[in-house]
Amino acid sequence: MKLTTNQIIDYKNITLFPGLNSLRFMAAFFVLMQHGERIKAKNGIENFEWLGLFQNGGHAVTFFFVLSGFLITYLLLKERHTTGNIQVKKFYLKRILRIWPLYFLLVFIGTIVLPLIFPLLNVQYEMPYTLGQSWYYFVFFLPGLVTFFYGHHFLEPLWSIGSEEVFYLIWAPIFKLFKNKLFSLLIGIIALKVALSALGLFVIPNALFNYLLGIFKFEAMAVGGLGAYLIYTKGSTLNKLTIFKIPYQLIIFSILCVFLLFHSNIDNTYWNLAFKTPIISPLLIDCLFLYLILCVSMIDHSIIKLRHKFFSFLGEISYGIYMYHMLVIFATIHFLKDYFLHLNIWPNVFLFYLITGSFTILIASLSKIYFENYFLNLKKKLENK
Repeated sequence: MKLTTNQIIDYKNITLFPGLNSLRFMAAFFVLMQHGERIKAKNGIENFEWLGLFQNGGHAVTFFFVLSGFLITYLLLKERHTTGNIQVKKFYLKRILRIWPLYFLLVFIGTIVLPLIFPLLNVQYEMPYTLGQSWYYFVFFLPGLVTFFYGHHFLEPLWSIGSEEVFYLIWAPIFKLFKNKLFSLLIGIIALKVALSALGLFVIPNALFNYLLGIFKFEAMAVGGLGAYLIYTKGSTLNKLTIFKIPYQLIIFSILCVFLLFHSNIDNTYWNLAFKTPIISPLLIDCLFLYLILCVSMIDHSIIKLRHKFFSFLGEISYGIYMYHMLVIFATIHFLKDYFLHLNIWPNVFLFYLITGSFTILIASLSKIYFENYFLNLKKKLENK
């Protein structure tokens, strides 16, 4: 059932969590903003790379991980409740139809098309890898290793897609195996990640080991899974919990806003303890994102609703925004660099994001309509069966 307010809700049969599409768009745009300022800085264009607001790309991806864990875990709980079983093959097929088409389209563009057309267009850009060096990392969903071994590149954002695919690969069968021990499983995943992170920090100072720990944020997905478990088992009491009352919302959302605006610009003992302590701080941030997800989608008296249809639409194309934005940013810089070099900072920022945002949204919309929807319709037919 669709979740709305002022009605009796079956918390074991929710089909739509309102407001989450808007959050998806905001997270995708945070990624665009960070990459935009970073690339502007590399090209000598005035920028706000130093400001925390424009350094939220990593946090936005973490939010996506928490959201994925939340939604996937709830869907699996719901499936087990309604059918008495988890159809792992069907789960895999649905994820393939949603993720793979656009993922492999971008891989094709970034490894084959761009290296061929750059010389033809006289674009002065040297690809940091060749197809022979990178294809197996992309095919086996380890694109983060391309960045680790060869440096920054157009397909760098794909690392998070690879991490999610690995999570999907193991999550459904493990979920099915543990059955009624889901809570223990989720806590165990978080505890294991904490232990491995401590090992990497204090015992194994290996760059590759710690890089892999950084990109496989299964603990963030487990935190999201705990939110789904809470809704599924205790949903009827959620609105009554003290932590969701208005005064607490004001405090927690104020902290979250300050964090997103200035996290890299504040330097004092208490702030650093909360948000810059290895191992512990990432878990706190995961919990703040889960709190935001629960408030927006589940709490009747939430001070943040985000139900606007336009932002909901932008959330529906957020996957495309995330995947195409690097290409749009590069094209904008390539063709308009000389113009931006002569602009003051504020006109620069306004015009840059007007252009990159508009074209990214346009391309993502066309991709959704003429490419992704074909596979999504197959996914819907599969769900109806």
